[in-house]
Parts: sequence; C-alpha cells; structure tokens
Amino acid sequence: MQDDFYKYQAQTTPHPLAIEVSHAEGSYIYDTSGKAHLDFVAGVSATPLGHRHPKVVYAIKNQLDRYMHVMVYGEYIQEPAVALTKLLAKHLPEPLNTTYLVNSGTEAIEGSIKLARRYTGRSEIIAAKNAYHGNTIGALSLMDYQERKRPFLPLLPDIKHIKFNCDNCLSKITTNTAAVILETIQGGAGFIVPTNNYLHKIQQRCNEVGALLILDEIQPGFGRTGKLFGFENYNCTPDILVTGKGLGGGMPIGAFTSSKEIMSTLSDNPKLGHITTFGGHPVIASAALATLTEIIETDLMSQALEKEQLFRKELQHPKIKAIRGRGLMLAIIMESTEITNQVILQAKDQGLILFWLLFEPKAIRITPPLTITNEEIIKGCQIIKDILDTI
Repeated sequence: MQDDFYKYQAQTTPHPLAIEVSHAEGSYIYDTSGKAHLDFVAGVSATPLGHRHPKVVYAIKNQLDRYMHVMVYGEYIQEPAVALTKLLAKHLPEPLNTTYLVNSGTEAIEGSIKLARRYTGRSEIIAAKNAYHGNTIGALSLMDYQERKRPFLPLLPDIKHIKFNCDNCLSKITTNTAAVILETIQGGAGFIVPTNNYLHKIQQRCNEVGALLILDEIQPGFGRTGKLFGFENYNCTPDILVTGKGLGGGMPIGAFTSSKEIMSTLSDNPKLGHITTFGGHPVIASAALATLTEIIETDLMSQALEKEQLFRKELQHPKIKAIRGRGLMLAIIMESTEITNQVILQAKDQGLILFWLLFEPKAIRITPPLTITNEEIIKGCQIIKDILDTI
C-alpha cells in the first residue's frame, strides 16, 4: 500500500507522514498495525466531534437511504441543505441570513471574492500579510508570500496587503476597495488573535468607504474558540462570512453567507453568477446539519475554553516560549524550528498526532476535536513534555 501511495497518488510534500490508516474512532486514528494515534489535529480542524461521531454517521447513512446527488445546486428543494442553511441563519446575527453551500473552504473564498466584486462594482481586494485562504488561483492571489506564489504567476490583479492588527493600515482601505478579507484568527501565521478592537475598526472603516468585510472562519468556526463563530469574540459582524472544515464533521464542505440583498446579485446579470454541481450535496449537508446541531445543543463550546486552560496548564516547559490562540485553536511556539520538527516527528512515533503551521516554522498546531477528554489532553501533553526533556 505504501509503494502504491507514493507511485499513484499525487504528493503534496516530499516527505508525507504516511501513516497507513486502518480506522478511526473518537480522538484516535488507528494504523494497519493496530497502533492507536491520539489526534491533536482533528484533520486540521475538520473533525470537531472527533472521528465517526455516531450522530454524524447516522445522518449520513439515513440520507444515503433516501437519495444522493439529484441536481446542480439551487435548482431542486432538498431538505438537508434547506435545514442546514436555516439553522445557520438562526444562529448568525443579522443580516447574515443567506448561505451558498460549496465543496471546500477555498471554493467558498473564491465565491466570496466574486460576490464582493459583483455587489460593489469594484475590483480591489485587500488581504492581510501572512494570510492563508486556500490554494486555488483566487485564494492564492490573496497571499503575500512570494515564494509560494511565484511559480503560478500571473494571479489575480488588484490585490493589496495590510498588516494584521495594524491600525495605521486602515487608511489603505478606500473607495476603490471592493472588500477587505481577513482570517478572524490568523492560522498559518501562528494563530494570531486580533487585538485592540482591531476587527471592529476594520468594519467601521469598510462602512465609511462602502467596502465589504469578508471574514474567513474556516478554522475558527463552529465552537473552536468558545463561540459558535470566532468573530463573536471580537465586537464585529462581517458582510460576508466564509466557513468550511469543521462544519462538515469530517465531510468536505464550504460555505459563504451574506445578506439576502448582497447574495441575490449572484442570481442575475448574469444568471448563474456562481455555479456548483455538488455544493449542498444532501449527504454532506446531512452530516453538517448533525454536526452543527450537536455543537449548538451541547456544552462543547464552553468546554473548549476550559480545555484551553488545561492545555495551558499542562504545557509548561522551558523550551515552550508561548502558546497562542484561543479555545481549542492553539499553537505552541518553540525555541527553534529544529525543536518543532523533532517534537512533531517523535510524537508520531509515540502515538500522538501533531502538525505544522504554514508560515510560522516554530509553531506546533494543537487543534484537537472539541470532544477530546481531559484525560486525553493530559496524556498528549505529557508525551510532548517527555519528548522536550530528551532534546
């Protein structure tokens, strides 16, 4: 299987972790030798209820017995998609009441760029330095990291960049700006949280000049920060909200949500202004509905903040220089890149799954399922500290 993996499946890095997966359950992934791996990454924040949560599995199987794909998005009335978008609207502030379901977070970013340009009639998009919004051409264009962009040039024009948390950069948002797009918490940069009421100031400036504010909640969304949506922590409501990852409960999904007024501009002049075949797929929408319902109806969100404090308590070590983030979206900052690499690779051998961040080489990602137990947290943190003691 490993030989076939390297021969037939396109690789994203020269050296994948290459765990050969047998099955997964709860907070654990099991390899084909029977070894259990405690998962501190949750599929990069994509499985908030852990692996194969029974309510998600039931929703998928139940929908499979009814129907799967029947028509392209938005033409037929399909109960799972309607129920999901209605539940999202119920738990979002006005005017965020209309959702377009797609297949991934990066696709939702693409849709949000199109929507902002269509609604405002402007072309300029402002993004943050060290931002990550995906890898399709439009999403990649928002990145300022030239090393990653250069092989794929030319990209989208009229993209400008500002520093995250920089009040002095607000003046760069002008009447030429269609939208400012930011991660509510910067992910790849090292889980940088907004400070000094930054997002509220961005929203005010956008309102002054008629630009839209797009917030990327693909990682912070769905309970990970102690609120259903990360922006609820920061005195701000976006004009367009982009979600993905955790919404699907382990199934592929993305979404962008706005007001009925703004979203309606994609339906005419031209008609079919945005099209997807499999967006809103009934099986995936059913999984998402079960996931969202479970997060809303339990205390998992408040638990996320309690578990954050447990992580911060347990991860005390001289080689750990900082712990960034909020809730169960945390990044351990090490003394050096070399230590980070050693910890992640040795943890894999010891049955703990950790991962890197894109732009901060000293960071170790800690984004476990919201359902992780205190005992599992303590167990995983002890593995990390034991490894650090040997370095």
